[in-house]
Amino acid sequence: MGGQYKITGDKYPRMRPVRRRGRVAFAAVACVTVLGVLGWGTLQLIDVFTGGDKASAAGAAGCVPTARASASPAAAVLPKPGQVTVNVLNATTRSGLAQKTADELKKRGFRVGEVSNAPKEYDKKVTGTGMLLGPAASLKGALPVLGTQLPGAEHRADAAREGAAVDLIIGNGFKGLANRADADTALAKLTAPLSTPAAEKKSC
Repeated sequence: MGGQYKITGDKYPRMRPVRRRGRVAFAAVACVTVLGVLGWGTLQLIDVFTGGDKASAAGAAGCVPTARASASPAAAVLPKPGQVTVNVLNATTRSGLAQKTADELKKRGFRVGEVSNAPKEYDKKVTGTGMLLGPAASLKGALPVLGTQLPGAEHRADAAREGAAVDLIIGNGFKGLANRADADTALAKLTAPLSTPAAEKKSC
């Protein structure tokens, strides 16, 4: 080309428009943002699919121990009627009560010892249905068992008393032993094993 449009020097005019740096920077930020969102979403998906294992672990750690029932050993110390020796003593003015009561107790499986009138310290002084008297150990053994046959009778222990036999002292309010069926039911409830917490078992 010649004339006034002659090109001089070693630099030539650019034929393409100049790129704007602002657009490049914006595109870079957008890419970083998209990648960040994708990464966060991936982590959330991983948590969703692995959350069941974490929940199971948390549930196992939070298991609540529950008590398992077992028989109470306390019921085992109560004697059976055949292991209880009963002295039947009459503290009333009515004759024949001691022997009649002793015969009925024998039919119900109790051992019968002495059958007689009550000693002076109790004669005509027992106002209720009767009194059950025995050594200190009998308060948690023989007396409750014998008491099923005469509800309402007073239970009393004599610390100085020796031996295992117990006394049934007939009082002025005595009208007879409890109905046998009722006495058997009371005895069954008394000697039945009780359910008590024994061992803890984790329940999830």
